[in-house]
Amino acid sequence: MTFTADDRTAITELISMHGHLCDSGELDRLDEVFTPDVVYDVSEFGQEPLLGVAACAAAGRALGELNPVGHHVTNIVLSEIADDRVQARSKGIGVNADGTAGSVTYEDTVLRTPQGWRIGHRKIHPHRKPLGRQA
Repeated sequence: MTFTADDRTAITELISMHGHLCDSGELDRLDEVFTPDVVYDVSEFGQEPLLGVAACAAAGRALGELNPVGHHVTNIVLSEIADDRVQARSKGIGVNADGTAGSVTYEDTVLRTPQGWRIGHRKIHPHRKPLGRQA
């Protein structure tokens, strides 16, 4: 199946929806963004990858007041890697309640499912130093 402009629009909106759902506390709707068996890799934050959409929602609830008040995504770049499979790379900015902010890169594998496009794997790379230097 051909990767179309409509697919690009749908995937871009999918990636953007993650922040809207998190910031509004609608964690029970994360299945609109992720596959049921999503791997959400937060290992660069010193934690084990989250396995499944329920684990992602539980992690968000467990963070409670430590969650950012705003998840913002930008610079979305999409590359078709196979039929019904797209690699997405985007920048994330998290704004905290105290006004501080952080920057990450999201690396997503997005899959076409019967329910529409969904993220099946997300790896988060935090940025702690300029020019791509590692912490």
